Amino acid sequence: MSVAKPLPHESAHLHVTGTARYTDDVPAPAGCLHLAFGLSDVASGEITGLDLSAVRGAPGVLAVLTADDFESMPDCSPSNHDEPLLATGRIHYVGQPVFLVLADTHLNARRAAALGKIGIAEDTPILSIEDALAAESWFDGGPRVWSDGDVEDALAKAPHVLTGQIEIGGQEHFYLEGQAALALPGEGSEMHVLTSTQHPTEIQHKVADALGVPMHAVRAEVRRMGGGFGGKESQGNALAIACAMAARRTGRPCRMRYDRDDDFTITGKRHDFRVAYEVGHDDEGRVLGIRFRHWTRCGWAQDLSLPVADRAMLHADNAYDIPAMEITSWRLRTNTQSATAFRGFGGPQGLLGVERVMDHLAHVVGRDPLEVRRLNYYGDAGGEAGGPAPRTPRSISKAEKNGRTHYGQAVTDFCLEAMTAHLVESCDYAARKARVAEWNAANPILKRGIAVTPVKFGISFTLTHLNQAGALVHVYADGSIHLNHGGTEMGQGLHSKVVQVAADRFGCDIARVKVTATDTGKVPNTSATAASSGADLNGMAVKAACDTIRDRIADHLAETHQADAASVVFADDRVKVGGASYGFAEAAAMAYAARVSLSSTGFYATPEISWDREAGQGRPFYYFAYGVACSEVVIDTLTGENRILRTDILHDAGASLNPALDIGQVEGGFVQGAGWLTTEELVWDGKGRLRTHAPSTYKIPCASDVPPVFNVALWQGANREETIYRSKAVGEPPFMHGNSVFLALSHAVAACGAGYPALDAPATPERILQAVQAVR
Repeated sequence: MSVAKPLPHESAHLHVTGTARYTDDVPAPAGCLHLAFGLSDVASGEITGLDLSAVRGAPGVLAVLTADDFESMPDCSPSNHDEPLLATGRIHYVGQPVFLVLADTHLNARRAAALGKIGIAEDTPILSIEDALAAESWFDGGPRVWSDGDVEDALAKAPHVLTGQIEIGGQEHFYLEGQAALALPGEGSEMHVLTSTQHPTEIQHKVADALGVPMHAVRAEVRRMGGGFGGKESQGNALAIACAMAARRTGRPCRMRYDRDDDFTITGKRHDFRVAYEVGHDDEGRVLGIRFRHWTRCGWAQDLSLPVADRAMLHADNAYDIPAMEITSWRLRTNTQSATAFRGFGGPQGLLGVERVMDHLAHVVGRDPLEVRRLNYYGDAGGEAGGPAPRTPRSISKAEKNGRTHYGQAVTDFCLEAMTAHLVESCDYAARKARVAEWNAANPILKRGIAVTPVKFGISFTLTHLNQAGALVHVYADGSIHLNHGGTEMGQGLHSKVVQVAADRFGCDIARVKVTATDTGKVPNTSATAASSGADLNGMAVKAACDTIRDRIADHLAETHQADAASVVFADDRVKVGGASYGFAEAAAMAYAARVSLSSTGFYATPEISWDREAGQGRPFYYFAYGVACSEVVIDTLTGENRILRTDILHDAGASLNPALDIGQVEGGFVQGAGWLTTEELVWDGKGRLRTHAPSTYKIPCASDVPPVFNVALWQGANREETIYRSKAVGEPPFMHGNSVFLALSHAVAACGAGYPALDAPATPERILQAVQAVR
């Protein structure tokens, strides 16, 4: 088999030698123009005038476009048609594009754009949660409320009620390859767009709409991205549209890439949240009911904020079977960058909210936070690794829930009790926790903390129709195989996995299979490579296409040998039938000579999912992915400085398609999640200017931040649902293992005094120092 093997990434040798070609590496065609936006330096106001004379007179500038140069301003929004390519009268945030420069070089375009003088009658921007609430500035017609069970009654009857809140910061994607696009005008109305995007079909659609042509006139192509993390799901629209519009006007190729500062300033971030909670509980820490309130700053335009905020609500239970829950969510419109998709898509924020509840609750009732977590777990559906087991309800207090989420989906595959038990033993949690207590009793300056946190993450797009994928596979007469599919490669190894699937379906050597650029001219109507569904969807589509061709070859050989087609075996790069054995290439040549079609499309749509967003009820997820992590940290109580000392992770990837790639995703996801909750702080000033807009002021984790002891293992259990080879998605769920670091830091702070630390995220040294002083 080619699957379930730790094979290298299909472009690994290109990555390490620096020869992998990204969008901006494609050689510029003759006469190519370079584009740059002129940006607003004010957060809110009316444009009173533009003085672009210096821009037009700058070296290398061929043209400057403003809103007045467009009969109809192109829209860049993925949702609400509220993101004009260039500002049309009103300014909504610092960094909003106001004019577009076309020049002979990238540097000349950027230098010229900086010379523009934009007159703005500035008014008071809406920046904070309080500002937005006071102005009733929000999307979705007001707050959205989902309720399950009688929360009011649960709180009223609970022996104890706990209240609190947590501020959760946003996050910059910091993909290594910035946003980039290249538009190549063709004959007639044709336009070929090379773009760094997770959503080629959206680029195709938005460019076609801007040009006023059918989608068949536009090709969007993506060979690879140097990282995406959700930041290239919708944020590449503006560059692609600008390049296509300029190419149409000039008849010349046009390309654009953001400088890192501009990328920070223009593009959206992870949504920051405030989560408040009111929790009814008993003496042991058993939750009887929760009322959550979510406030999220969405920025100036809607983008993907509604489904992001919805997913935060969907993940507000995490791993916990809560009898009654009410969630009220405000989606606030502010004069900041339009917040957008980011790994986890709102799930991490909702999940961290309930993890804070469990941690706070454990402190109040005086129990180990892990005990309180396990007390509130859903009943385990799998006691042995990989093996089904009868469902064992935790307690009679959960009978009314019967293992269902607050949105009505049955949790039938829960395995976290068994996973937690396994990790707790393998990482020696009990003994280490005792050693942490001994350390803290003996050391007044350096304090240690340890925490175990679970993850239950739903897999599927909540917009149901996006759960589909297509593929195109060719087998050539020499036995080589060429495939395309609708997913995009951003370093995660999606192309590698689908190549493994194809090789396995044909039983051939993996070297025979080549995957080329994702192209809307080959596979239409693609969904974004997002929601962790890339391998789930596209792997199944590739499987369908390969099986069609394989069965045609089998039918031909069976007829030739007067055998049953079901008896034809594809394995070890050979095809065996009726006592004969052919090399795969020979079998392909025989089928070709017999005029058998060796090309097929494949299609897959995720079954058994449905979702009523208005009611907040249904089965939005095909299955859940699980994981559990233990992290140990140390803090300096004089400075707030801190280190991760050790992390152990056990993650559920189902029957992994490629353990090496999946472990890499777990490791990277954890580090990125820990960065979000510790070092990565976005700071806007009172004028709405992003002050952390470069690596000098915005601190992503580096190699030295990875724990020196870092153990990652995959849970050996097949997916209970019929996914590709019973694997599970592994893109987003590991991100939330970073919670273990955040709550270990909280544990370390708690060792400094008697009060509950109530850390906000990110737990920067400054916040840790403040929390230490507060508990003392």
